[in-house]
Amino acid sequence: MTVETLVTLSAAARDLSIAATTGALLVIAGVLPAGHRAVGRASLIARLGSIGWVLGAFAHSMATYASIRGTLPDASRFVEEWWSYSMSVDLLQAYLQVLGAGLVASVLCTLVRTPAFAAWSLVPVAWALAWLAQTGHAAGAADHHLATSAMFLHLVGATVWTGVIGVMLALRGVLGTLAKDAMIRASRMAIWAAAAVVVSGLANGWIRLSAVSDLWTTPYGRLLLLKTGLMVVAISLAVLHRRVALPRLSERDVASRFWRLMMVDVGALVAVMGVAAVLASTAPPVPIVALEEPSPAYQLTGYELPPAPSFANWIGLWRLEIIAAFVLAALAVVYVLGVTRLRRRGDAWPWHRTASWMAGIVLMVWITQGGPTVYGMTTFSGHMLEHMLLVMVAPLALTFGAPITLALRALPPRGDGSMGPREWIRTVVESRWMRFWAHPIVAAVSFAGFLIVFYYSPLFELALRNHAGHLWMTLHFTVVGYLFVNALVGIDPGPTRPGYPLRIVLLFATMAFHAFFGVAIMMSTVLLAPTYFGLMGRDWGPDAITDQQYGGGIAWGIGELPVVALAIGIIVAWRRADAKETRRRDRKADRDDDAELRAYNAMLAATAEEDARTER
Repeated sequence: MTVETLVTLSAAARDLSIAATTGALLVIAGVLPAGHRAVGRASLIARLGSIGWVLGAFAHSMATYASIRGTLPDASRFVEEWWSYSMSVDLLQAYLQVLGAGLVASVLCTLVRTPAFAAWSLVPVAWALAWLAQTGHAAGAADHHLATSAMFLHLVGATVWTGVIGVMLALRGVLGTLAKDAMIRASRMAIWAAAAVVVSGLANGWIRLSAVSDLWTTPYGRLLLLKTGLMVVAISLAVLHRRVALPRLSERDVASRFWRLMMVDVGALVAVMGVAAVLASTAPPVPIVALEEPSPAYQLTGYELPPAPSFANWIGLWRLEIIAAFVLAALAVVYVLGVTRLRRRGDAWPWHRTASWMAGIVLMVWITQGGPTVYGMTTFSGHMLEHMLLVMVAPLALTFGAPITLALRALPPRGDGSMGPREWIRTVVESRWMRFWAHPIVAAVSFAGFLIVFYYSPLFELALRNHAGHLWMTLHFTVVGYLFVNALVGIDPGPTRPGYPLRIVLLFATMAFHAFFGVAIMMSTVLLAPTYFGLMGRDWGPDAITDQQYGGGIAWGIGELPVVALAIGIIVAWRRADAKETRRRDRKADRDDDAELRAYNAMLAATAEEDARTER
């Protein structure tokens, strides 16, 4: 057996083991009721899968080292040299991270008994897939961020899809009467995973095409079209299968036809994997070549310097970030499906909440895909505008959309003890950690305090240089903004909101701190992230320190409109609460013939009579 064959086989063993581990954990977390006998079988699959993950990752790392070295060293020095190379070579460092994540997962999987622990055990899976996304040809593509993001989304989708289907097949004998519900729930996961594979596969293939015509004029393009077509057929069959075929079958029918029902998903998966294997071995029309003399901006950001900012460029420049785009599109689709479900059963949902949510999604798309992210990578002022929009503007529209309230009303509850989307949302919202972070005072402190923690620590430069750090920054500041707005004027459950006067105090105190931060940036002559913004090599706009001071002005000035909107929202909510309390008291007075008022008048009369007797 050659070293190259060992590399291929060990990578396949590692990836299938990761898929088995992921599928088992997801089935425990979102399909099976707690205490069902299938949980024990799924837990065993997770443990065995994590062991295979560790062994496969270890063998693949060593085989890759042997392939890089070209010749095998003495057996006595092999492990020592492998470890030395793993500490110095980027590719082997990534594989070592995958191995470490497998070790952590193998420990956690031995303790999995509940849905919550299974969910936490998925963290090392995400860590491993993130490192794997940075290896291979994706790491050297022209659009590095899009390539690695698409590869991560592709790996997540393929892992979940393969793992869930495989684990469901392995659980066939122990599901019993749960088979029908379990298949429906697992198919929902598989459909979303397949959609992620389609979207990421298209993005991954697109950056390797020089023109649209390459889709039908080159072997790579034709294979990409074939793979996409198969995926669309597979998803359509899965949707039809879940919505039409499965609900009409009895539990006995599902048990007797289990294999035939699952063959639809298995056949689609095998066909897509076969085309994907051929596609991976086909040369793309646009070969991956290294730049001879990359510019400073390209070395720092992975992209050439954009043109000078203008209104047209702020609106017209776009750069696809596939993970954010997929998540935002999914949130929009799920929201519309929730509203549709409410209306079908006769429940009302205000149109302005839907409009507010969609406006927030559109704004988030522009922030994460348009001018703010393009200029946010090259100038401090652009980054500050991106930050302020994420934390102060977009959360206003998203919060007034009341997504948690909609989800709790639209999602069906489960009565068998399993954890569905509704149960998970309630668990998170009602958890002690979320109650702590959603508390108005904590939310206000987080809203203001994280500014200092972020910009005056290594986290700022990490978010600039590392794409995963940038995505985490986007998520973090959006959530912090949502928690703050929801604590003041939100509709969604969670925080114990204070009285309206204290909300006004919290709002203006927080905004005063924001203004102080902006003024401090404006007055500073010390450049933040100097090895990044100071070496960008821009041939337009002000120098780096002046641009940073402009960014401070943005931090100071952009908060005025959101503050006014929040203040108006608090006042309106205050007036509505007073009006509601007045109506409640009026109804109570009508029922008891103004008993409260008559008691109050009697008290005043008694007090006056007592005063009169005292004066005599």
